[in-house]
Amino acid sequence: MSVKNTKKGGRKTRLARLSRVAEDDVLPEYDFSRARRNPYASRLANGVVVVTLDPDVARVFPDARSVNDALRALARIAVRGQERTAKRRTK
Repeated sequence: MSVKNTKKGGRKTRLARLSRVAEDDVLPEYDFSRARRNPYASRLANGVVVVTLDPDVARVFPDARSVNDALRALARIAVRGQERTAKRRTK
């Protein structure tokens, strides 16, 4: 018997199968008939970051402005702490 006759599908056969799947980006078993666009996509394009808050945190911060104010205050405290630590290390 010849080696060619007893071999299973070689590399070319596997690559041919993979290329057929790659050509069809959307396979038949995917159903997008009821799909809808992301309602937040325009916000992301404008540089807005969407963050999901846990329910207990959301009760404390009822709107975006209160969250931003709290985070800015925390950021100022953190930066001051880093500056003080850096000054101590250089002494």
